[in-house]
Amino acid sequence: MSAPSQFPAMASSAGRAKDPDPAADGVLHRLGGRTIVLVGMMGAGKSSIGKRLAERLGLMFIDADTEIEAAAGKTIPEIFAEHGEAYFRDGEKRVIGRILERGAKVLATGGGAFMSAETRGLIAKRGVSVWLRADVDILMTRVRKRSNRPLLKTADPEATMRALIDLRHPVYALADVTVQSREVAHEVIVGEILSALAALPARVAL
Repeated sequence: MSAPSQFPAMASSAGRAKDPDPAADGVLHRLGGRTIVLVGMMGAGKSSIGKRLAERLGLMFIDADTEIEAAAGKTIPEIFAEHGEAYFRDGEKRVIGRILERGAKVLATGGGAFMSAETRGLIAKRGVSVWLRADVDILMTRVRKRSNRPLLKTADPEATMRALIDLRHPVYALADVTVQSREVAHEVIVGEILSALAALPARVAL
């Protein structure tokens, strides 16, 4: 990836799931073709829960980080190391904007994506945002299982995580829906997301 390219290509992270669950038809109708966009901290479960939510709704699931890596031909840690966070965030915004133009789906975003006012505007226009909120102990347990978190490459990862939470939670709270991510079966969280989406006022869910 050359520096000026800003992740121009697009790739599909996943195929379309099975036919919609009849219980989810009401949510699909209220979405009116908009994308369900999962936001929250690294380790909140956006990808794992997003896949199951997409299955319930019969929609395609896309992980924004996977799309970025496929378009760039590099891993996210490599992009951070070679070009820096600002470059990554600009490319991330462009990729998410293109994904949102492609019809209804479930989209999992990276932890910093929703911090961009421009990205939030795109999501508000073409999607419905769902914040998966998780406590710091759960987040740390999950992220310690993986070594691909550039922002946690610090002397004290937990202190870094807490600082990120303090910074990001007030912005995540702007999401249309908040659901607590915790150590329960993923289907429980999916059911809570569907219930919250079904209860959205008409001005949010078309």
